[in-house]
Amino acid sequence: MAVLVADLQDVVKIPAEQLLLLEEVGNLALRLEGKSLACEVSVVLVDNDYIQELNFTYRGSDCPTDVLSFNLQDNNTALEEEEILGDVIISVEKAQEQAHAYGHTLQREIAFLAIHGILHLLGYDHDTIETEQEMSARKELILKKFKL
Repeated sequence: MAVLVADLQDVVKIPAEQLLLLEEVGNLALRLEGKSLACEVSVVLVDNDYIQELNFTYRGSDCPTDVLSFNLQDNNTALEEEEILGDVIISVEKAQEQAHAYGHTLQREIAFLAIHGILHLLGYDHDTIETEQEMSARKELILKKFKL
């Protein structure tokens, strides 16, 4: 299995169908980038306290954020058939706030954040207008495939 999903928070009940959807969305993102399903990405759902601690520890920002990506590959790592790409950590509380603010479902927001994080693991970024547009187009393509 390429995308492993774990729900470590108990603030918002996430149905099993939504966890399965995250696996499917992530697997499509990997396939579109030519990655084998033998590679691995973890998507972990957490609360604001958990992500705030990570955000402070690794980014020096003492506030909760919506998503963090931890890439386990570097330029010195030999790519293997069964490579572990990294972890995507999503705050369900922040996702719920953003879904409400943007007027869409929590399911869509969490899927959006999962795709965003996975694309970062695959080398996408949004440092320039061009790279942001490329990343946004990829996210929208995947969301449309799942009618989100």
